[in-house]
Amino acid sequence: MTLRFAVMIPARYASSRFPGKPLAPLAGRAMILHACDQARRSGAGLVVVATDDARIGDVVAEAGAAQVVLTRDDHQSGTDRLAEVVERLGLPDKALVVNLQGDEPLMPPDHIRLVAELLAETPDAEMSTLVVPVRDSGEVSSPNVVKAVVDRNGYALYFSRAPIPWYRDGDGRPPGDAPGWYRHMGLYGYRAGFLRCYPGLDRPPMENLEALEQLRALWHGHRIITATVSRDGGPGIDTPDDLQRAERLISGQADE
Repeated sequence: MTLRFAVMIPARYASSRFPGKPLAPLAGRAMILHACDQARRSGAGLVVVATDDARIGDVVAEAGAAQVVLTRDDHQSGTDRLAEVVERLGLPDKALVVNLQGDEPLMPPDHIRLVAELLAETPDAEMSTLVVPVRDSGEVSSPNVVKAVVDRNGYALYFSRAPIPWYRDGDGRPPGDAPGWYRHMGLYGYRAGFLRCYPGLDRPPMENLEALEQLRALWHGHRIITATVSRDGGPGIDTPDDLQRAERLISGQADE
């Protein structure tokens, strides 16, 4: 049976570090259009850009890259924004929705599809996501790298900016090749019914402390299933320097 799923791409114009980021030029086109390309290549039946800024919506619509839904501008997270879209589009509770960040223009289409397949195959999970083994011990201690701890069946136990699990014998410092640590990839699958209820869930203290919205789901007892992949999704674009790196990757002048 053909897997049916939607990809939704939350995109904000405002950014303290990189204003107008979704419209930044990458290989001659707005970055958001590259994210739309990857979403369509995944086999999604519906691709939607959810934005609170008409400038982004106009660029996407003019390119015919995706359906555009203009959302409120007061959402605290991309997940809250997608909850509004699910309601506006009237998606059934069982519908599968993949959240692809608009600043992930190089996310492999097979990763996007895998997140949807993973959730379809795991009926007791409300969310799905991907993790990748950490190969650089410096990532373990970086608060900008979100670490994931999962059980033997792949269900998430916790996500943190801290170096977890803690390497006791090394006073927390991991060995050079960092075996046993996993980095979380910010790509999510949801059931539409869970997205509907998410904004009504109280924000727990650990979400406020870590600034990680997926902790809200764990706090309230919802299960997140993960799959381990061998490669990441390319550089996420947080700064103009990240954009230059992505440009080099697209042009074949990779620095990885």
